[in-house]
Amino acid sequence: SRRNFLKASSAAAAGVSLATSSVARGAFAGGSDVIKVALIGAGGRGTGAVSQLMNADKNLKVIAIADAFEYRASQSLKRLQKRYKDQVDVPRDRFFTGLDAYQKALATDCDLVVIATPPGFRPQQYKAAVEAGKHIFMEKPCCVDAPGYRTLMEANKLADQKGLLVRVGLQRRHQPDYKETIHRIQDGAIGEIAYFRVYWNGGGIWNRRREELARILGRTPTEMEYQVYNWYHFCWLSGDNICEQHTHNIDIANWVMGDKHPVQANGMGGCTARYLGDLKGTGQIFDHHFVEFIYEDGTRMYSQCRHMRNCFNSVSEHVHGTKGYANASGTIGTCEKEITWRFRGERVSGHQQEQTDLVADLRAGRRGQNEGYYGANSSMTAVLGRIANYSGKVVKWDELVTKGTSEFPKELAWDAPTPVQKDKNGDYPIPMPGVYSPYV
Repeated sequence: SRRNFLKASSAAAAGVSLATSSVARGAFAGGSDVIKVALIGAGGRGTGAVSQLMNADKNLKVIAIADAFEYRASQSLKRLQKRYKDQVDVPRDRFFTGLDAYQKALATDCDLVVIATPPGFRPQQYKAAVEAGKHIFMEKPCCVDAPGYRTLMEANKLADQKGLLVRVGLQRRHQPDYKETIHRIQDGAIGEIAYFRVYWNGGGIWNRRREELARILGRTPTEMEYQVYNWYHFCWLSGDNICEQHTHNIDIANWVMGDKHPVQANGMGGCTARYLGDLKGTGQIFDHHFVEFIYEDGTRMYSQCRHMRNCFNSVSEHVHGTKGYANASGTIGTCEKEITWRFRGERVSGHQQEQTDLVADLRAGRRGQNEGYYGANSSMTAVLGRIANYSGKVVKWDELVTKGTSEFPKELAWDAPTPVQKDKNGDYPIPMPGVYSPYV
């Protein structure tokens, strides 16, 4: 039965987490007890992640910072030096900027890299970090297209061969409320799973103006510079908001299903309000998605994500079974209004807990589960949903993974052509269902 399979899978994962390797105290770069960290992608999330690492271990140092933009790397360094003066050692020769900055950071003697660049860059940077033999924390989503997914999965195998610790920023996996609730679900608390409802509905996200970047640079930015600066609003960089944020909620359903992924998806979505008024011509992603994902056994996941003001908002995951209901963040009952169990333990910051766990496992030499696998699968699940919505067609996992095309530019340079260009009306192309092809 599925229940027995899930219990067996959980037990196997727990057994793996006890495995040890040669990396322990005194076994980091230069035989030191200090864990040396390089930050690749110095925006808010990357700076936050290394801050949480330093909170977790006072004998951990940031020794290199890399970002596409000099101003962002400088802001991050100043913030970190102000709060963690004794844990930041980034001289000029370990301060890297430009589109190839990650390669220079990986050439340092860091033990651990934090990859928090825009998602479109992550597959190639993850692969390079694995090849360099670094332990890795990579933010989610891990990819925005099928070629990126394939790159991740191959790199995961190499990371296993090299005995590397790989963690992905799906922090709910480290939160006691989610862990306890999902353990109970997998143990049969609500019977067999019937369907999921998962949401990331909110008011919206930032939109960075071209004029702002011009002021920062002191000149007119190239189109590539602008798109990387305003990365959330371009599919090749963010994967659309279904990937960039909603992957968190999608991952919960895959987790409950024993880390299986859906086999097909259909859905609908569009862009009705995001680029109106003075935001015209600033991006190309949808502002609402609805997807019906179908797992191999027929279980459905109903998925919503939206960026619109004055609408129903929810960031949550709900599991419906043959004997009851669960909110994955900490309640179980016969239905949503009749709760029979509630998580009573300490609720912690997931962002902090995932880094606390990472450092503890690195210190103890534990590898545990390579989170790169479920990070890749949940990211690709979001891609599956996006492609189904963009195309308006039923899209199958195996076909998309095999035939899906790259969103990435053919050449990556500040003066190179971007994958999307404005039309004669000054708008970027927004996919149209019925016209967009999943594979061309």
